[in-house]
Amino acid sequence: MRLPTRLPSFPYHPGPLEMGSVVPSGKACARCGSARGFIYAGPVYAVEKVSLCPWCIKDGSAAAAFDATFTDAFAPDGVPHAVVDVICRRTPGFSGWQQERWLFHCGDGAEFLGRAGGDELNTAALNAVRAELLGWSDDAISAYVAALSRDDPPTAYLFRCRVCPTHLAYTDSA
Repeated sequence: MRLPTRLPSFPYHPGPLEMGSVVPSGKACARCGSARGFIYAGPVYAVEKVSLCPWCIKDGSAAAAFDATFTDAFAPDGVPHAVVDVICRRTPGFSGWQQERWLFHCGDGAEFLGRAGGDELNTAALNAVRAELLGWSDDAISAYVAALSRDDPPTAYLFRCRVCPTHLAYTDSA
């Protein structure tokens, strides 16, 4: 069998291989039975633990077969249900230290760009982090942002609006 040379594209998660949500593997997908050279390594919220290929996630067959979702998404008013469905059931999720969440902006889901340290956040993303730390002193916020790490907690999760170029972020720690 010839292995595919390209992964399917995911509009809300443009780099699942680079971000570790999809990894090279010889495992067969529990939905289609094919070993296509890649397997999903992110969270699967389903009754049973299953290994799934990115193609079955993309086309929705993995979610349908196992009543699975790959992330939590609590969208604000104005975001169409179809967008939330694509993010939860047809997009690879990502692993965080605690419960992951998807961000939204301009009535659409944002693109997940990956984990980031404080020095990797632009002004808009830093403002989003500061907004979640409401009530913290300026010194405490500065120390927390300086402690943010891509590889160790606390971590920022960086997103970009698909409608406008605004960067968004939230943080968590172990």
